[in-house]
Amino acid sequence: MHPYRNIILLALCQAVLMTGTSLLVATSALVGARLADSPVLATVPLGLQFLAMTVATVPVSLFMQRRGRRAGFLVGMALGLGGVVLATLAIAGGHFLLFCVAAVLLGAFNGSGQFYRFAAADVAPGGRTGRAISLVLAGGIVAGFLGPNLGAWTRGLLPAEFAGSYLVLGGIYLVGLAAIAALRIPLPPRAARGDGGRPLGVIARQPRFVLAVLSAAVGYGVMNVVMVATPLAMQGHAHPFTETAFVIQWHVLAMFVPSFFTGELIRRLGVFTVMAAGVALMLACVGVNATGSSVWHYWSALVFLGVGWNFMFIGGTTLLTETYTESEKGRAQACNDFIVFGTVTVTALSSGSLLDGIGWVALNLTVLPFLALVLAGIAWVGLGPRFRALAPAAMDDTLS
Repeated sequence: MHPYRNIILLALCQAVLMTGTSLLVATSALVGARLADSPVLATVPLGLQFLAMTVATVPVSLFMQRRGRRAGFLVGMALGLGGVVLATLAIAGGHFLLFCVAAVLLGAFNGSGQFYRFAAADVAPGGRTGRAISLVLAGGIVAGFLGPNLGAWTRGLLPAEFAGSYLVLGGIYLVGLAAIAALRIPLPPRAARGDGGRPLGVIARQPRFVLAVLSAAVGYGVMNVVMVATPLAMQGHAHPFTETAFVIQWHVLAMFVPSFFTGELIRRLGVFTVMAAGVALMLACVGVNATGSSVWHYWSALVFLGVGWNFMFIGGTTLLTETYTESEKGRAQACNDFIVFGTVTVTALSSGSLLDGIGWVALNLTVLPFLALVLAGIAWVGLGPRFRALAPAAMDDTLS
């Protein structure tokens, strides 16, 4: 079997996942506004989707620990297919509650799909974990082109607006199902399928584990709060939707195109250097957003934001894989993704309120303490041991 066969299939799965996510983010609020009795409920399906994704990460990870990655992905895809069927019926029949149930199923599928990157780490050839994770996340490039346009191309396919979009998404999910069926990922060793290894509390107290989770959570959280608010901010500055779509499309590409070389950068420069570069790019995004509101300010800021997210998220994921044993990975990965995607849920739901309450520039400035915290963690975990090794024993004793 070709050493990168599983990686290619997982990248295809990632492309399917992110294409569906792009469609859901773009359309669910519009569908919710049409189906709900009150406009206040319009974003409830999107909120339920994020919540279901977060909650699903824990049982999915533990299930994969016992039954294997492929089985977990198949269950997740079955939920996704059920979700698109219910969504299509809900839109066609005008049933808001049924659409909410569909959003929960689709969110649970998204929760299972977050483990594609960890599956890549499991099958990375020659121990090139960072490169394998990067290549799988590169599958999201497809979403940069297909996702934003799928709703526009298919919104009128059936009499009820967007019902055809979810029907077509079901066909795309079948492509993902075929890719999952073709995966050949070995089951965990029998000894690793139980509850062996260290308690989660011990694993989670490792400085590297804390930094890995912090980098991924802050990177995703900052990206989400700024990205979700950008269309609203651009609308407030009277930019037409065509320019907003242009900015968001380049942002999605900036998130995933670097994945072709992020793994190699980690191998050559080290994971801490790449994570620090991600923080620097996020800071550049804040700086640009604070100094102007032209289309090119938004465009350059969101390109910086996308690449910064890539470095922080892939760097954090790569570092995380160094903190647990085979028998501990189910608990460790579940804990990581629950925190990371819990952060995504909170930022998605709070971004609009922050923008409305404190304004665009202040919203950007609120992320600075979190980025500073990650930089401090990188300095302590990445550079601290070197400085402590050089310090005199007496000084070392004093510090301890």
